[in-house]
Amino acid sequence: MKEIIINSDKQKSNIVVLDDGKVVEHYKELYDNKTIEGNIYAGKVVSVLPGMQAAFVDIGEEKKAFLHIKDVIPKVSNITGNKNEKLSDSDIKKYVKVGMPILVQVKKDKVETKGARISTDINIPGKYIALIPNSEFITVSNKIEDCMEINRLKEIVRNNITSGFGVVIRTAANGKAEDDLAKEIKKLEKIYKDIKDKFEAVKDDCPQKIYEIGGIINKILLALVEDVEKVSVNNREIYNFMSNEYPDFRSIFEYTEKVNIFSADTISQIEKLENRKIWLNCGGFITIDRTEALTAIDVNTGKYIGNNSLEETVLKVNEEATVEIAKQLRARDIGGIIIVDYIDMEEKENEKKIIELLNKCLKCDRAKTQVIGFTPLHLLEMTRKHLYSN
Repeated sequence: MKEIIINSDKQKSNIVVLDDGKVVEHYKELYDNKTIEGNIYAGKVVSVLPGMQAAFVDIGEEKKAFLHIKDVIPKVSNITGNKNEKLSDSDIKKYVKVGMPILVQVKKDKVETKGARISTDINIPGKYIALIPNSEFITVSNKIEDCMEINRLKEIVRNNITSGFGVVIRTAANGKAEDDLAKEIKKLEKIYKDIKDKFEAVKDDCPQKIYEIGGIINKILLALVEDVEKVSVNNREIYNFMSNEYPDFRSIFEYTEKVNIFSADTISQIEKLENRKIWLNCGGFITIDRTEALTAIDVNTGKYIGNNSLEETVLKVNEEATVEIAKQLRARDIGGIIIVDYIDMEEKENEKKIIELLNKCLKCDRAKTQVIGFTPLHLLEMTRKHLYSN
């Protein structure tokens, strides 16, 4: 059974996604520091820095938002964006000027020391697709692998999308009827039209927020409400929001006045997600250290000594660690660069086994992941795009 539990108090909401009683995803949303990622603003350019090929934009937050040249120039690819473009050939001053109003979306949330990272590339997310204005690209989630289904989905989009819009077809679209996708396309196009109209109306009075994604809770419901059997919440305001926003799913929403609706087992699982050291069933363990630049994960044999050769012992620990690492990345929503220091394996074939196992385990993760492989120093390098800010 898959369910969502939202446990709120005066300071925050704790949200967990359970699969047969196991915590597979966990998020926290502080009321005084809500995520703004995904929100769209009518901003005002306050400074342009040609030496950095960037600008700072006032979007109404305490810290000015950062806009880089690669987030201004038109995308050449909806897969790589402008990552492979020679940005030195562009000039930020051609695109932005001090004082000008600008329509932007927050791509990376603000942190204690930095303002939000923003882009002029707007993305309107839906359940089945994400709408990309001013683009013609149609791309499909890598987790949809059937070629016939990919072609079917692309054809549906082509038949229903208005010229000038691109689309990212999400994993949830797999197997869905044309009517469902067509309805969502029109809904998202209408949202974007309303955004543009509002921007035109307020651009002489910037900054202003003109579209709000709805915080972590709404993002989770948008992605998962069709796939869960129950959503429990102890906050009347959140319950009313869910019921109004998702009327077709009211039957699975459950409100309770309990102060804490987490079971003792769920609380125990959440507490373990704060631990640096995680023990494996075999007796080995992993440690997780998160820094601003990257997350480092170390694998250790611990108490496990094995029964056969050293290589077999090492491989068993590394395999069990791989399964646990994939679970922890998802449950903790760890994003960015991730380096795993596995126990050294002599045989290259065993490194391939670890990469194959990791890719298999990551298929359960809703986030976009990329396993780069082992470096010359035998460190595994990968990336994961976090789903929501904690």
